[in-house]
Amino acid sequence: MSKFKIEMIHDLVCSWCPIGYKNIMTAINNLGLEFDFHFLPYELNPNMDKKGESISSYFTRQYDWSEHKLNDYQTSLINTANKAGVSMNFNKRTHYFNTHAVHKLMHWAEKFNKQIALNEKLIKAYFEQGLDINNIDVLLNLTEELGLDKTSTIQALQSSKLEQEVNRKVERLKAFKIRSIPAFIINENTFMSGSHSVGFFEENLSKIINDPENQYALKFKETSDAIY
Repeated sequence: MSKFKIEMIHDLVCSWCPIGYKNIMTAINNLGLEFDFHFLPYELNPNMDKKGESISSYFTRQYDWSEHKLNDYQTSLINTANKAGVSMNFNKRTHYFNTHAVHKLMHWAEKFNKQIALNEKLIKAYFEQGLDINNIDVLLNLTEELGLDKTSTIQALQSSKLEQEVNRKVERLKAFKIRSIPAFIINENTFMSGSHSVGFFEENLSKIINDPENQYALKFKETSDAIY
């Protein structure tokens, strides 16, 4: 069996993205697949202030949600996350943050084959610990834990060349007309959208495995993941 290439379209503050990530990784491991896994940047709120915005304020402003409705949603979300093996703590995770810098860092980490490791550290830092993942000191601490040089990390975050490389990834994604994340590009020719169950990913990855002539294609599937 040839190695799978899986590209995950995500944002680092999207609640459904770590759930989709954990579920597809579990499915991959259950199927015993050889794979190359990469991340592609999608900013849900590219104009978010650098200081971020409280989650309660965001849902009031964006959706006119009451505190009760938000609490119910977060409780349901925590239960879904727990089933996937993702810890979310809304007592600590109180804000959404601008993710432009952290997407740039993820792109840089790819050059050292450390995207997966950085993504998992970011999941813990943001969703469990509530850290500001737009804060340079937070990002430097995480990359140092991965063995990446502090000075080189600062230079990467300031690099115009890396900025252009990230922008090319963003431009590539426009062809998919993405309406919600997470989404996945499999072997550069099959598109899945949504943070589906392990069973869903197992079933549909198996169909791709058994379709060597690529006659199988997944159509864009709308999900509720647009709310993050």
